[in-house]
Amino acid sequence: MLDIGKIYFTICISKFTLVLGGSVKEVSLENNLRKLRFEKGELTQEAIAEKLGVSRQTIYAIEKGKFNPSVMLALQIAAFFGVKVEEVFNIKEEVK
Repeated sequence: MLDIGKIYFTICISKFTLVLGGSVKEVSLENNLRKLRFEKGELTQEAIAEKLGVSRQTIYAIEKGKFNPSVMLALQIAAFFGVKVEEVFNIKEEVK
């Protein structure tokens, strides 16, 4: 968890397995969407969804790590917050 003042955030992780050149990697997509929402004045999921042209449920699912956005949506989210996509989403790899 991240401690930002009195608000606590959990980095959400979505895991999947990737096989490249004979090696198997556990790949995790982490996001900081909720943290960024609160840093930008406690924006609601609904407000972000309206600006991006997606449903509130899509924003919720991304935050919870239940849905990985398309590259285009990931770029739109980063642009909305005025940050690099790497500040919203991180990919972690573990070789098995």
